Amino acid sequence: MSVTNKLYIVTGAAADSDIGLAICKKLDECGARLILVGRREQALNETLNQLEGSSHVVSPFDLCNLQDIAAWVKELVKQHGAIDGLVHSASYQGYSPLRSISPKQINQYLDINFSAAVMLTAAVSKAKQFNPGASLVFIGSAAGQRGLKARTLYAASKAALTSMVQSAALELAAKKIRVNCVAPAVVSGKKAEQQFATLGEEQSQKLKDAHPLGLSKPQDVANSVYFLLSDLSRNTTGVTLAVDGGFLAG
Repeated sequence: MSVTNKLYIVTGAAADSDIGLAICKKLDECGARLILVGRREQALNETLNQLEGSSHVVSPFDLCNLQDIAAWVKELVKQHGAIDGLVHSASYQGYSPLRSISPKQINQYLDINFSAAVMLTAAVSKAKQFNPGASLVFIGSAAGQRGLKARTLYAASKAALTSMVQSAALELAAKKIRVNCVAPAVVSGKKAEQQFATLGEEQSQKLKDAHPLGLSKPQDVANSVYFLLSDLSRNTTGVTLAVDGGFLAG
């Protein structure tokens, strides 16, 4: 069941990422070794300073450079050894009303939320890049399973991610690599507060009321990620686990 001494790549690991930071802290508490990934080295070092373990490393990288992902992962393995899993928490978020959507916006959402996930999966699953029993976990969204007004691009990118997880799970089962997704709805924290400020008080309250159990906390998402990485879920693959306070049940 333990993830102790296992090596995981965690994207979106900057200290100002509510979910990414919570995932790093959870895995650190459980004894894992982490490769912290994000565009900003200083923000990654801030995360590193909040962790107890001494074997974590920082690897600044812009996942929009899709063509470089394979070589970058290969170099990480060369330096730190084969990996036991991946958590792709990096995400591009925001609103995209149809009246103002541009081709550039489409690429912004798809490059990080979907295309980078595909390239990471392909890179990590190559021979000698992973250890037996590796587990890949992607942070999706309830928006990928239920349309949301003015969030067309975000919802579409997360729906594509869910579909990718199902297909990759089938293809990689022969290698004993598990592939799963965790799909939160609104998660409490700085990003949620920014969203509520954009929506205004009335719409914000409606959105909160759409979560019968209340908003999830970043730690709730991190606990589910731990479950999917560990042997507790050793026979689970190709699933999208909702951590949404009942949002999708409404």
